Amino acid sequence: MNDFLLIFRRDAGFDAQLTPEQMQAITKPWQDWMGGLAAQNKLANSGARLAVDGKIVKPGNVITNGPYVEVKEAVGGFIIIRAASLEEAAELSKDCPILATGGNVEVRQIIPMQ
Repeated sequence: MNDFLLIFRRDAGFDAQLTPEQMQAITKPWQDWMGGLAAQNKLANSGARLAVDGKIVKPGNVITNGPYVEVKEAVGGFIIIRAASLEEAAELSKDCPILATGGNVEVRQIIPMQ
């Protein structure tokens, strides 16, 4: 089994558009999906949601506000799953609730440091 990072991307302003009731309504499908992964022993780390704002550190000790304002899409969070292959990890991602709200999932294998 290998570990894969699932990076959840969505419209940069998506969370700001939601009422507390809408936020609660979209939380349940996430809990169900991640619970299903855990039940299959495929959830290695439940990850976290990420704040909308941040900083970008560049060569030469340059620090700017980020993420990039010209990019419409932002990373909203991540989890780590276990799968036998990249193909299996992608298949497990097909039921991710972010897809129902116009977002996408980037699937990357984690290569351990030697």
